Amino acid sequence: MNILEKTDFKNLGEKYVGKVRDVYIQKDKVILISTDRYSAFDRNLALIPNKGQVLTGVSKFWFEQTKDIVPNHIIDFPDPNVVVGKKCEVLPVEVVPRAYITGVTGTSLWTLYQKGQRDFSDFILPDGMHKNQKLGKIVLTPTTKREEHDRPLSSKEIIDGGFMTKEQWKKISDISLKLFAIGQEIALKHGLILVDTKYEFGINEKGELVLVDEIHTPDSSRYWQAKTYEERIKNGLEPENFDKEFLRLWFKENCDPYNDKILPEAPLELITELSKRYIQIYEQITGNTFKIESGDVLKRIESNLKKYAI
Repeated sequence: MNILEKTDFKNLGEKYVGKVRDVYIQKDKVILISTDRYSAFDRNLALIPNKGQVLTGVSKFWFEQTKDIVPNHIIDFPDPNVVVGKKCEVLPVEVVPRAYITGVTGTSLWTLYQKGQRDFSDFILPDGMHKNQKLGKIVLTPTTKREEHDRPLSSKEIIDGGFMTKEQWKKISDISLKLFAIGQEIALKHGLILVDTKYEFGINEKGELVLVDEIHTPDSSRYWQAKTYEERIKNGLEPENFDKEFLRLWFKENCDPYNDKILPEAPLELITELSKRYIQIYEQITGNTFKIESGDVLKRIESNLKKYAI
């Protein structure tokens, strides 16, 4: 199977390797190549076939759906795995809207709630909540972006810490809630609950606020099937999901993913299932049939990016 683990193009600019993307930085633009790397717990855990192509295709759909709410950095989608965006000054905070209390990572609401936290600075949760329960209202849980491990931030810490100005944070908060609302609305029409997500913003050369990176992808978002949610919760089951949770849970049950130097290899059946789920969610969200690309993926990307060579 044709899997994209990494790239090493010499003529696209300075290279930066992220958790999932290989990013090439030029004077006025960035080229983001989505690989098939699977990342959780601040590290790469496995390679999932077709994942990079799905991320790019889903982002393309959502950027188009939300461009009237906030400008985005998109210039071109020259390849199924590639986004070319305008170079921006990326703000050092990820904005995470949440509609449900859930998750297993160190910064998730459910993890912190289980440890006894009720006061989250910008909102307070009551006692007696259950995992996967819907919150009374959408909450924003910002985290740091440029630190080794994501760290929760309050609105006060964002402003007092100089991460952004009060005006910037107010505008970004409002935009994030609008993006999440339209995301939930469209997802529900397609039979999905958009549970939580993350947004990244930047400032372009004109000083304007723009949405960057990705939007509402299976990597940046948690989706549940709407039609089975109530019944499964009532029966004490996990929601039927299309996110990374089941593979995250497998690693958490079979090792210490934050601290173990060497992790076990993910079972092939779980990798196959996750690849299938990525494709299914692409088709469910966009309404398009997913086309599995054949041939040498690296050669295809290199050919499609010739016009961006420097």
